[in-house]
Amino acid sequence: MARDERTGESEGVRRFVERFALDLADAGMPRMAARVFASLLVAEDGRRTAGELADVLQVSPAAVSGAVRYLVQVKLVVRERRPGERRDDYRVLDDLWYTTVMDRGAQLLAWENTLAEGEAALGADSRAGRRLADTREFFEFLRGEFPGLMEKWRRQRKSTGTT
Repeated sequence: MARDERTGESEGVRRFVERFALDLADAGMPRMAARVFASLLVAEDGRRTAGELADVLQVSPAAVSGAVRYLVQVKLVVRERRPGERRDDYRVLDDLWYTTVMDRGAQLLAWENTLAEGEAALGADSRAGRRLADTREFFEFLRGEFPGLMEKWRRQRKSTGTT
């Protein structure tokens, strides 16, 4: 399969990056952030500099800057600097989805608290108050299920030898 002379990536890898980025964008992620994220996923060590990302994606450094800022903010990417280097690396964690889901527990708790305030302000007997209560209860349920699901995931990974 043909490889890009500048980046070394195959046509199939480039197609995957663009396809997965479209899937992520369809789910609500900003388009450039989705492309950067997919590009980091396919990097062998899960890391690239902003310059490398701009080269691989054939975009401006400014576009990469905004995208990595978003990805760091939502904790899908971490920014690191290797000792002695002047440039930052952007990296996806190998256990990215586990970490991301567990971090969402705190976010769900914050939402639950805010929804409870809204429910109290509207009154639990109103349709709007009940809607907020249902949403709060759903988030509470999800948050309660996360630890069991994550333990099940760890057991599955251990049984398949992919830990």
